[in-house]
Amino acid sequence: MIGGKGMDITAIVGLVTAIVGALLGWTGRSRQIRREERSDGSGEGALRQDVEYIKRGVDDIKVDMRIQNQRVDGISERVTRVEESAKQAHKRLDRLEE
Repeated sequence: MIGGKGMDITAIVGLVTAIVGALLGWTGRSRQIRREERSDGSGEGALRQDVEYIKRGVDDIKVDMRIQNQRVDGISERVTRVEESAKQAHKRLDRLEE
C-alpha cells in the first residue's frame, strides 16, 4: 500500500477534498451575496431613518445653541453695567478720600 496504489488513493482523496471545498465555498459565497442583495432595501431604510434621527438631533443642538447665545449676551450686558457701576463707585470713593 505504501507503493503506487496508496499514493494514488491519497492524491485522489486530496483532489476530491479540494474540489468539494471549493464548491462549498463558492455556493456559500453566492448565498451570502443573494442575502446581501435582499437586505439592501431594508438596510437603506434603516440608514435613512438613522440620518433623519441625526438631523433632528443637530436641529435640537442648534436651538440649544441659540438659547445659550441669548443667555451669554444677556449676561455680557449685565457685566458691562456692573463694571460701569463699580467704576462710578470707585470715583466716588476717591473723591471722599481726598
